Amino acid sequence: MRVRRTVLPGGLRVLTEQVPATRSVSVSATVGDGSRDEHHGHFGSTHFLEHLLFKGTPSRSALDIASAFDEVGGDANAATGKEATTYYARVLGSDLPMATAVLLDMVTSAVIRPDDVELERGVILEELAMADDDPGDVADEAFATAVYGAHDLGRPIGGTPDTIRAVPREAIWEHYLGAYRSASLVVTAARAVDHDELCAMVTEAAVAGGWELDPSAAPAARRGGDSPPLEGGTGMTLTRPTEHSTLILGGRGLEAASANRFTLSVLNSVLGGGMSSRLFQEVREKRGLAYSVYSFASSHTDAGLFGLSAGCAPEQVATVAAVMAEQWDRMAQDGITERELLRAIGQLCGSLVLGLDDVGARASRLTRAELTFGELWSVEDSLESLRAVTAEEVRVLAGELLARPRSLVVVGPDESDLAADLLYGLS
Repeated sequence: MRVRRTVLPGGLRVLTEQVPATRSVSVSATVGDGSRDEHHGHFGSTHFLEHLLFKGTPSRSALDIASAFDEVGGDANAATGKEATTYYARVLGSDLPMATAVLLDMVTSAVIRPDDVELERGVILEELAMADDDPGDVADEAFATAVYGAHDLGRPIGGTPDTIRAVPREAIWEHYLGAYRSASLVVTAARAVDHDELCAMVTEAAVAGGWELDPSAAPAARRGGDSPPLEGGTGMTLTRPTEHSTLILGGRGLEAASANRFTLSVLNSVLGGGMSSRLFQEVREKRGLAYSVYSFASSHTDAGLFGLSAGCAPEQVATVAAVMAEQWDRMAQDGITERELLRAIGQLCGSLVLGLDDVGARASRLTRAELTFGELWSVEDSLESLRAVTAEEVRVLAGELLARPRSLVVVGPDESDLAADLLYGLS
């Protein structure tokens, strides 16, 4: 396997990982612009653009774009995040020129017609309504808002019904022109790819799209430090007519490039990362309080979240919250056993290596290295860092996270201020 990186004129970056003897390829075009980059009047624009870029360009209709991938057995899609928006495809290696041309045409030459904006406005509102019917999605968004507060990271990635209804076509177009430019674009491909050939394809497609590729232009600087302030914990109860309740207890975690990120991975694995984890064993296996229970960690350039989540009967919310808090407290006080440490390291190392069998995961890894970390860690270095984590480091980090303000979100049929009351009792 060989990884290469080239900065093309205009500051456009291309990264590839060539894997011999493979037939498929995953290619993506990522703009370093996400929901946190929207300003007043533009809220919802990044999610809108994710939809609108598939609606056509001067040379391709929406049907042309869809047919190009369907007729070769490939697939294409897009994803909006808080810090980036990605358009990606998976095709046979022989179809990489087509996939690159279509994706770059979408990124450089979207027309964003007024009629398409209104059409997709209804589609996005349906998408948001569907997410609002999922207690897990509701809890996840509410937890980010509870922890990050008024900071841009606390806003929903997809926008809200109000912002989607309000944002005009002119604001979406303005956001597109400002964010979709060569210096902000990162193209990655993995497996059946020749780096030099891809660079030539990307350059040709960008020029065809009308981008002026200034040879002296540099890539956009990596995101600066606009870290959200560390605020007090928040209790948030959202009433939904559900048969069970979803709760998340947690707070601020680590930024993506933190030196402690491998320790956090081990901590997360032991506490709630699988069927042998403490949360699963204590909440589900020993007490039968919940079907789903786990912990999670998510990170951005300058901030992160760490939480414990469960779904249970409404009358068990208080008990489950108390048990989750107890397990977190116990880890901070007593640490973990050597057996738990070795089991977590083995789980993480195996998951890391097996995950790279997914061609899309390899391309995503390159994109995140470029936009978030500023460097690409080899698989060997990552495995070595995981194996170097100690039980004492896990205990110390658990205590540091526990010392930060904790928030609690509850989504379910309860109409009282349940989360705030429970959070006060857990403090």
